[in-house]
Amino acid sequence: MSEGGILIEGLRKRYGQGDTAVDALKEVNMRVEPGEVVGLIGPSGSGKSTLLKCLGAVIDPSAGRMTLGDEVIYDDGWKVRDLRALRRDKIGFVFQAPYLIPFLDVTDNVALLPMLAGVPNAQARKRAHELLEALDVQHRARAMPAQLSGGEQQRVAIARGLVNRPPVILADEPTAPLDSVRALAVIRILNDMARQYRTAVIVVTHDEKIIPTFRRIYHIRDGVTHEEQGEGRLPE
Repeated sequence: MSEGGILIEGLRKRYGQGDTAVDALKEVNMRVEPGEVVGLIGPSGSGKSTLLKCLGAVIDPSAGRMTLGDEVIYDDGWKVRDLRALRRDKIGFVFQAPYLIPFLDVTDNVALLPMLAGVPNAQARKRAHELLEALDVQHRARAMPAQLSGGEQQRVAIARGLVNRPPVILADEPTAPLDSVRALAVIRILNDMARQYRTAVIVVTHDEKIIPTFRRIYHIRDGVTHEEQGEGRLPE
């Protein structure tokens, strides 16, 4: 694996103890190179959400090792003191629902995270405008979330996920509410942004429309990952 990206080794997560214990993750091994978009698929209850929560430092794994970018963040225990700063600075989240703040305009929705990280307001807004332009929603920069279409809201959410230039993006069903054209447009944008910013992207999905776009896919079944080659048919 080249420097950076995502490396998960022997990750496990157990809920409960004794006879009532449930092993949600039993043996998860994954790698995602910088600039790569990888699919993660599996049936409901297979461990996808648990894996994303562990990797996103939302819940504690039970065992294993996780590396994000050039930093080991977990090795049978957290190696990072400030998990909130880790989530803010190293991980971008894109969810099925955009979760935009309704009383902030598009620019401030995107610029808020770098502002919270201490970036001067003008610089944060400049960075937000650059991403909005790259995602072709710069004309909506002053609009409120309620004034946007569903596709526009999702592109703004992607801009927000990328604005701190994190080494990792975790996208949880980002195309589920979208039609085929918009879903493929979102995947094209994620691939373009991954290449441009050398970001490692994991996309959790059930969406049959986008599965053929991944060059590599991880299936998770009963808490265990299995890697396979994908078709890699990216939309023009």
